[in-house]
Parts: sequence; structure tokens; C-alpha cells
Amino acid sequence: MLAGAPFLASLDLFVVNVAFGDIGVAFPGHTLGELSWILNIYAIVFAALLIPLGRWSDKVGRKRGFLLGLGLFTVASVLAAAAPALEVLIGARVLQAVGAALLTPTSLGLLIDAVPADKRGGAVRIWAALGALAAAFGPVVGGLLVELSWRWVFVINIPIGVALIVLALRFVPDSIASTRADTLDLVGALALTLGIGALALGLVQGPDWGWGSVGIIASFVVAVLAVVAFWRNNSKHSSPLVDPALMKVRTFAWANLAALLFSAAFAAGLLANIFWLQQVWGYSALTTGLAVAPGPVMVPFFSYLGQRLSKRVGPGVIAAAGCLLLAAGSILVLLSVTTDPAYASTFLPGWLVAGAGVGLALPTILSSATADIPAVRGATGSAVVNMSRQIGTVSGISALVAILGSVAGTAGFTAAWWVISAIAVLSAGSALGLGRVRPSPQPELAPIAPAPTAGPHNR
Repeated sequence: MLAGAPFLASLDLFVVNVAFGDIGVAFPGHTLGELSWILNIYAIVFAALLIPLGRWSDKVGRKRGFLLGLGLFTVASVLAAAAPALEVLIGARVLQAVGAALLTPTSLGLLIDAVPADKRGGAVRIWAALGALAAAFGPVVGGLLVELSWRWVFVINIPIGVALIVLALRFVPDSIASTRADTLDLVGALALTLGIGALALGLVQGPDWGWGSVGIIASFVVAVLAVVAFWRNNSKHSSPLVDPALMKVRTFAWANLAALLFSAAFAAGLLANIFWLQQVWGYSALTTGLAVAPGPVMVPFFSYLGQRLSKRVGPGVIAAAGCLLLAAGSILVLLSVTTDPAYASTFLPGWLVAGAGVGLALPTILSSATADIPAVRGATGSAVVNMSRQIGTVSGISALVAILGSVAGTAGFTAAWWVISAIAVLSAGSALGLGRVRPSPQPELAPIAPAPTAGPHNR
């Protein structure tokens, strides 16, 4: 049940990919860069609010945050399904992202609190594997739903959200890992949002506005200044978004870097493959969804394999191998495909290799990230690493849009696949920093004081 929350949030993040063409037809006159904000705005807001909302839920009760996030996500899905214009749809995606930023860290926090310490790593791996599986299966589900209407990619969230709310009310106990009565770092969240948004704006609009234009240069300058402001504020704030002590935990720091780079390569690679199938080979949304289905099938098998290997091989080696498989799969696709559709012999082999890489890398990275941090900071730690994932997603999608907008024809896809492979190799290097997860001294964290009791089920 708790793993269903990240499944829902990840599914929604990627299910929209195959609906791009139909949404563009429904809202004519918009460029690929403008349509990309349907994905980017979700990931940007998701990234910026994961930490403050994770901290808030730590204080007031994770179940309360979980239910509120599910409710907001479900209501926003209704608005997205009924959107009469692209601007309204993007606004609904903002609300969906706020809900997802609440339900994702709270679901893991509740899970960590409910599972014994000796079984926590396996539980987190299952949680992460389901999220990764949903992210990869999104295009399949999206393709099936788009056959009815692109609006159904949002309608599908409604019954799932309602079912999870009912089950959570009945079966999920509350837990509070309350911090002292401090204020949320909203300034830091705003600076982070501005920085990521400005970077994405500069990348996706570069081909249309001109890379040397005042607007693009200003976007990159704002991005740099906002990131600098974020880190300065983070180092001085009494309750920073990213606790500096957490970043001193080696596995946690390396896992965040690996998650960012791997997510950039994965998100860009998935979208590039979908664009190739639809724009070059002329596949329909349904055919595209079915074409990418075999890749996700590899994820649970190789996630299980990674769990078995973790007893003998360090997580750094497992995650790095997965990252390299993602790179190898992208290279195999770009070296094989031509403008003539030949799915089984040119696209499928590389896509299967990439799917195996996702199954090895992503669950291992996420489970390693929280393995050495205190249990009372589980929701917050989850928020930080998921923030890194979303920043990577925004960066990867924005870079892909920039490359395809700057390099015409199939050469743009070739350039994109090489860049994706290079980023995946870099993620492998960072994943090696995970080494072996061993018990280590816990970092000095802010003292914890109980919050006001929210109800009889709090513990």
C-alpha cells in the first residue's frame, strides 16, 4: 500500500510522455519547448517541495501528510483531465507536484518506521523498485489510455488515489519524527525552484530564442545566482532544507549525485526513444507504449538480482554496473536504428539492456542512500534523494529538448543518445562511491522534541 504512493507519483511523471502528440493537437500553436513544461513544471515543483514538505510531515505526522498529499494529487488530476487550455493543464500539474511532494517522502517514512531495522533495506528496495517500474511502465499505460483520449492519462489517477486514501485511513498507523519547533526554509525552497526553473527555461527555449539572446543568458545567470543563494541560505538557516550533517554521510552524498546523473540519463533516454518511435517511425501512442513495454519487464527481475548480489558485492559495484548497462543500451540503439522501422532487430536489444540497467541501478542507489542515516530522518533523507532525482529529470528532459531543437533531423537523436550515454557513464563513476554499506556513526543532527499529539494513533 505504501509502495503504491511512489508508484502513482512516478507513473504520472512518465505516463504523459506518449501523450505529447495528442496534447499538442488538442492545444495547437505550441512548440515542443512549451509542451515540455507539462513534464518540467511537475519535476521542478516536486524537487523544490520534497524537502520542506518532508520536514513538515516529520513534525506534524506522516500519515496526515500522506493523506493530504494523496487528496491534493487526486483533486489536481481531476483538474488536469478537464483542462481547457495548456496553461490550465500546466497549473494542474503544479498542484499534482505539490501532492506528490507530500506523499512520496511520507510513504517511505511510514514504511521505515513500520519495518524492523534488519529488514529495512529490503523494504526500501521494494519501495524503490515499484517506483522505478512505474516510471518505466508509464509510456505503456499512457499509450493504452491515449487511445481513448489524452485526458485519460490523468483520469486513471483518480480511482487509484481514492483507493489508496481509503486503505491508508483503515490500515496505516501514524508516526511522527518531530523536529524542534522551527520554521520551514521557504526562502530556500523558493531559491531552489527559481534556480531549477531558470536552468530549464534557458535550455528548452535556447533553440527558439537563440543561445546568445538576452533572455537565454539572463536565464542562466539567474539559475547560477539562485543556486548560490540557495546554498548560502542553507548554510545559515536554523532549519535548512538539506541538513549539512546528512551530506557528511558518505553513502548518502554519493547516492544523491548518482541519483541526479542517472535520472537525467534515464528520463532523457526514455523520452528520446518515445520521440524516435513516434516522430521517425510513425508509431501511434498505443504502438509506442507496447514497444517500450519489454524494457520495464526487465526492471523487477534485475532489481531482485541486485538484491541477491548485494550479499556478496558492494552496492557501488551493482549500481555502477546498472548505470553502464543504461549507457550500453543507449549506444546499442543509436548504432542499430535507421529510419526504416525494424523494431525487433534494431531497437529492442538496446532497450532490453537499458531496462536491465534501470533494475540494477535505481533501487540500489535509493536503498543505499537511506541505509546509513538515522531512522528519525528517514522521510527527510528520502526527500533529499528524490529531490536529486527530480533535478536530474528536469535537466535531462531540458537537455534533450535543447539538442533536438538545435540539431535537425535524425542527427539530433544521434547527438542526444551520445550525450545520454556519457551522462550514464558519469553516473556509474559516482555510484562507485557508494562502496559497501556498513554500519557507521550517525551524524550529529538537531535535537528532536515531540510535537503536539495529532490523534490517538500517533506513536
